[in-house]
Amino acid sequence: MSVSAMRRVVVPRRASVSRVLPNYQGMAAPTTRKAAASTVDVFLSHRGVDTKSTVAGLLYDRLAQMGVRPFLDSRSMEPGDKIYERVDAGIRQSRVGVAIFSPRYCDSVFCLHELAMMVEADKKLIPIFYDVKPAELAIGAAVSSAAESPEDLARYARAIREAKLTVGLTFDSKKGDWADLVSRTSNVVLKCLKQAKDGGLQIGVALEF
Repeated sequence: MSVSAMRRVVVPRRASVSRVLPNYQGMAAPTTRKAAASTVDVFLSHRGVDTKSTVAGLLYDRLAQMGVRPFLDSRSMEPGDKIYERVDAGIRQSRVGVAIFSPRYCDSVFCLHELAMMVEADKKLIPIFYDVKPAELAIGAAVSSAAESPEDLARYARAIREAKLTVGLTFDSKKGDWADLVSRTSNVVLKCLKQAKDGGLQIGVALEF
């Protein structure tokens, strides 16, 4: 999406919130809060009630172990932080966004705000379809009633449409291999970061677990 689309980002006020980090490949993660807040490689967008204790947390740990600076709300924020300010800054600083779509992802204004920001900022988007099919993604009724304006809903709809048109990883939590999902997703993130660093072309991901 063009830069002009980013001129006005409407921040929804009524979002339910249930809601370290380095140069990848070997450089040490910053230890001070100031350093930790300064740079993000990959932003992890997820619905906490569905995935915080599973794929989101596991992926954060794996990426951090590999020397990548991930942003995950529950790990990257501290008491006193302004939620939207920190989240929006994390998205702006990141090069890659991982959107973990789960059954209740699109029922959250907060999640759809993150997704819209990543799309509007033209971040490399890696979707993970966790127990949900791309065709099933749609703005939930709770979001429709909580959105501040028709403009918000239009932003969310555009972002969902973009995600549906982006090849992603699919995962069945009842039959899938968790270790394989986390490993392959981490490798895809590293490849995307390397391409972003080298100025290379974007890649497509077509994996199923």
